[in-house]
Amino acid sequence: MDPAPTRPPAVTGSDRPRLARHVRLAFDPTRQRHVLLHPETVVVLHGSGADILGLCDGRRTVAEIVDELGARYQVVPDDEVRRFLTRLAARRCVELVPADG
Repeated sequence: MDPAPTRPPAVTGSDRPRLARHVRLAFDPTRQRHVLLHPETVVVLHGSGADILGLCDGRRTVAEIVDELGARYQVVPDDEVRRFLTRLAARRCVELVPADG
């Protein structure tokens, strides 16, 4: 029997997310949307996804990203940002730099 696939850990407020080396955030003029370019895959971003990823530089913590977005948009649910980043980490589009790393 194959072992169950491991899930990446949930993103915490102290993690410092960054785009994976093989992923690029770009604006697609045809779609008029930001996209994540991943080898052989394009992920079309909706809503605030591009704004979140634009702040993922490996230096800011998730809590700092939420604070920055809150300054721009007033209300930004912390749990939604963490879930979004957790999904992208599972797809290996985002890497999480540990708080102590």
